[in-house]
Amino acid sequence: MHTVGELLRQWRHRRRISQLDLAIAAGVSARHISLVETGKSNPSADMIVRLAEQLDVPLRERNRLLLAAGFAPRYTERPLDGDVLSAARGAIGRVLRAHEPYPALVVDRRWNIVMTNSALGPFLAHVAPDLLRPPINMVRLGLDPRGLAPHIVNLAEVRALLRTRIRRQLAVAPGDELAALYEELLTPGAGPGCADADHPIESEVAVPMIFRFGARELRLFSTTTTFGTPTDITLDEVAIESYYPADAETAAYFTASGRVSRDA
Repeated sequence: MHTVGELLRQWRHRRRISQLDLAIAAGVSARHISLVETGKSNPSADMIVRLAEQLDVPLRERNRLLLAAGFAPRYTERPLDGDVLSAARGAIGRVLRAHEPYPALVVDRRWNIVMTNSALGPFLAHVAPDLLRPPINMVRLGLDPRGLAPHIVNLAEVRALLRTRIRRQLAVAPGDELAALYEELLTPGAGPGCADADHPIESEVAVPMIFRFGARELRLFSTTTTFGTPTDITLDEVAIESYYPADAETAAYFTASGRVSRDA
């Protein structure tokens, strides 16, 4: 088990911040940072939290820092469908519904889907039933040949985008389950039906996902929304993926579909 000093040093190196820069940001001396990292000084719980904030350490890992120093964890992890997070869940639900007729969904840190809006339903009609058994993983749903992969025209580009995003996520907040998902599906040349190399991303603005269902082609790009100042681990780790039409034809299709759904 790593000491709190070793863990803080790992996070500082991961963020590429010097001891001096961290000390200035946290309002302490560089010598104190050095003593903490080498185990010659035992930081208080408040100091650990202050340093973790400056290093942008995820809440789950802040608990690990506190435990390594012999303190109780400060951050709870409550289920999104529980009573305590009902207000947050309601706010997320309103965001998802407001985004209709376009698709939107919520994923956790493992890219498991935890909430969706109704516009996602037609896409799931083409997916093998076993891929829809909870937890539904968004990456596996998109890349598995029994999922949406056969319908994604620019699959190599989408796979490359997911590689980039998850590499960045692993650099910010490493995790064994996410690393295993990456190795299974996103390592160049790995994954079901995958023969592409590390495909370059050509778009300079936003990479669209191009779907083809029969004769209809739909082009969508996405944005990601996270909670700004969460104090709960669950809220710290969820993100809303919202999809927008990339051309007039796609916008018209979803507008018409939404009108039909409202009239039904």
